Amino acid sequence: MKCFLNIAALILVLLTNSCSAQVRYSDHFTTDRLRIDLMFAGNSQNQSVYLDGLHFEKEWSGTRAHLIPDFDYGEYMIDLYTFDGKKIFSQGFCSLFAEWRTTPEASKVDKAFSNSLRIPFPKKEVRVVISERIKRSGQLSPLFSFEIDPNDVSINRDCENTFEVVKVLYNGASENKVDLVFVAEGYTSDEMEKYRRDVEKFSGYLFDIEPYKSRKSDFNVWAVESASVDSGTDIPHQNIWKNTVADSHFHTFYIERYLTAPDHKKVAQLVSNAPCDAIYVIVNVDKYGGGGIYNYYGLGMSDNKYEAEVLVHEFGHSFAGLGDEYYDSEVAYEDMYDMSVEPWEPNLTTLADFSSKWASMLQEGTPLPTPNEEAYKGVVGAFEGGGYSAKGIFRPYLDCRMKSNTAEGFCPVCNAAIQRMIDYYCK
Repeated sequence: MKCFLNIAALILVLLTNSCSAQVRYSDHFTTDRLRIDLMFAGNSQNQSVYLDGLHFEKEWSGTRAHLIPDFDYGEYMIDLYTFDGKKIFSQGFCSLFAEWRTTPEASKVDKAFSNSLRIPFPKKEVRVVISERIKRSGQLSPLFSFEIDPNDVSINRDCENTFEVVKVLYNGASENKVDLVFVAEGYTSDEMEKYRRDVEKFSGYLFDIEPYKSRKSDFNVWAVESASVDSGTDIPHQNIWKNTVADSHFHTFYIERYLTAPDHKKVAQLVSNAPCDAIYVIVNVDKYGGGGIYNYYGLGMSDNKYEAEVLVHEFGHSFAGLGDEYYDSEVAYEDMYDMSVEPWEPNLTTLADFSSKWASMLQEGTPLPTPNEEAYKGVVGAFEGGGYSAKGIFRPYLDCRMKSNTAEGFCPVCNAAIQRMIDYYCK
């Protein structure tokens, strides 16, 4: 009988397994993928995870060469282990639930949020471990685990939708490309031609800015023509309610401009027939708003003078794990970061362990902290203010697309982080 490791033993495995060890994809996985539907529940002090279901999906489009990445991003981590304790897959992620836990509401009430993850379909039984990042230490700790038997007849194989998946840009086999999937939200069947134009427009915005411009050949782009009953999206504080496929809405966490689709499973179901490494949901509305969460989705409005800037910014979050560098806008979060711990985001630092960040990119003589003065425009440094806090958190550049809509582009640190993520999928 096969005996899986318990949580205590898995902690030892987490410490002893070498992340640099090569895992051969064909030894452990088929060419298909498996969606794991979870429910995260709790409050500001406690959280629990529950298995909601498993769903078979065709074509694992993710990397087959870097099954265990050499970077440690995300508020959570999913790890797969063989029955004898070998780690064969790992991926970090974030969630809307993790953000909600930092809001005032989370200290008053318990809530639950869906969260769906995609993994390559295993050939044999595996143990799944979901870990959480402990705020006071910055380290990952096992939170929930369960076993998957690939022959389990309860793995759902329903066709969840019949929406057409349109090939917008194709540069080669998915296993060596970043497969970006656009999703239509709030477009009726009569508005699909507008959606197609919007996808072309948004693709143009992304590949018009570096480093995406130079790396365009490393991307495939797809569009899910997911038609809604109604046009638009919910605007709760204006008593506007729409019947849409992803059930998006403004006023998330009572912030007017925060536009999200809180039921992550609904979004995951919409891309179940598409090659998918990264998701961007285009919401058919002209009101300013959007959101982006690492390995979750990016989302923004379709018709606004800042639509391009929002796309690039939110995709920076959802694809590359970049953090917000602004600190003077209204947010719902309280004490998002522990100032004694390095943030996991590659473009933020508390200077607790600056050598692990972009210290090597500083020119000799650059002062630390670096003054927020025009004299240091174009200089990589450590400028105080970022991560929603004016004090204690530092960003790499005076201005960057992760700080403002008026920045010319990404700073060198964010550019390098995006390049690293593209390489993860393509090399």
